[in-house]
Amino acid sequence: MRIALYEPEIAGNVGAVLRLGACLGVPVDLIEPLGFVWDDARVRRSAMDYIDHVSVTRHRDWDAFRASIGGARLVLLTTKASSSAYDFAFLPGDVLLFGKESAGVPAHVHEACGGRIRLPMRAETRSMNLAMSAGLTLGEALRQTGGLPQ
Repeated sequence: MRIALYEPEIAGNVGAVLRLGACLGVPVDLIEPLGFVWDDARVRRSAMDYIDHVSVTRHRDWDAFRASIGGARLVLLTTKASSSAYDFAFLPGDVLLFGKESAGVPAHVHEACGGRIRLPMRAETRSMNLAMSAGLTLGEALRQTGGLPQ
């Protein structure tokens, strides 16, 4: 299982997701362009020393990322989906894809995904924080597939 962030815009969110990946043993893919300078101290501040314990791969664009994952199933987290992450059947090789904070993903990325799911939330709210969404989704996916660390 992997986490992929499509053109993330906020260094603090990326740092928190890197820490999540380190703690749960899941690699993180960053699909550029990023909305911040990579050497930004905020990434290291959020990830802390956990950044040394996670495999991070940066991809120059969507096409480079797609070429790198082979036939792995892409599972997109989107507020536009009707299926809940808690009703979805995850597979150990899934790539959990999260869109940019301000706009999600474009239509061609949406269409490339083999699964589209959402996190249930109250109707009067728009969306959850990117890192929070990644944590909830990854936790459920690893629970289902027996991939949680002991």
